[in-house]
Amino acid sequence: MTAPEIFDRSLRRRRRDRAAPDYAAHDFVRAAMLDGIAERLSTIRRDFVDVLDLGCFGGDFVPPPGARVARVDAGFGFARAAGGVQGDEDRLPFADGSFDLVVSAGVLDQVNDVPGALALARRVLRSDGLLLGALLGAGSLVALRGALREAERERPVARLHPQIDVRSAGDLLMRAGFALPVADVETLRVRYGGLGRLLADLRGMAATNLLVERAPLPREALARAATEFGTAADADGRTTERFEIIFLTGWAPSPDQPQPARRGSATASLTAALKSG
Repeated sequence: MTAPEIFDRSLRRRRRDRAAPDYAAHDFVRAAMLDGIAERLSTIRRDFVDVLDLGCFGGDFVPPPGARVARVDAGFGFARAAGGVQGDEDRLPFADGSFDLVVSAGVLDQVNDVPGALALARRVLRSDGLLLGALLGAGSLVALRGALREAERERPVARLHPQIDVRSAGDLLMRAGFALPVADVETLRVRYGGLGRLLADLRGMAATNLLVERAPLPREALARAATEFGTAADADGRTTERFEIIFLTGWAPSPDQPQPARRGSATASLTAALKSG
């Protein structure tokens, strides 16, 4: 039985095509994600030959020196600009074992089948291949959520996407079959002079409402939300919005990787060690 889809795939493609021409003016969240991925990649002492940029936007991820990179994006405009192919993250058009590095920044929070997308990412990796990912997670857009909640207190409507927390992200890596999974979170704070500027950024980064079950935001509710957003402003009239970035690291299983100790194999008693201290 196929699970119901929560995101509108066709709308997502259109929104990405709409954002593509002016994306560079709104790419600060993805830029922070790519910085974090580059920092993590710099600590890994090995060569990568074949790289997949999964959800490539305009192709701004810079692969390791000498590596070949394939790029895929759900939006035709982004895929064309990056010299890649169009495709959804949970429906990859690549053979198993095609890559030794998969990088994904800023798209996994908009995928209908996140476990399936991660499982496919593992399948296209070779043995001991690496996944480095980043997505917006739980705790993001707190000011916007609060403003919309107050603006539609009488008749609340789901307008923002469900969010994955860092613990669930780690569980998803394990469920997808990754070895040595790590999920951690970093916070990006941005100050806005008004709700309109925040909404413009979300449109510009293709991050507006993609839910299948969605309803238009009435003009009166938008005006109330803008007022509520402004009430959270500091002394200089700016409201701080929060973007929680979850970073994912996982390895395709390999016999050469460090393995956890077998349960019950310890040779020393924790109780005895505590007593001796």
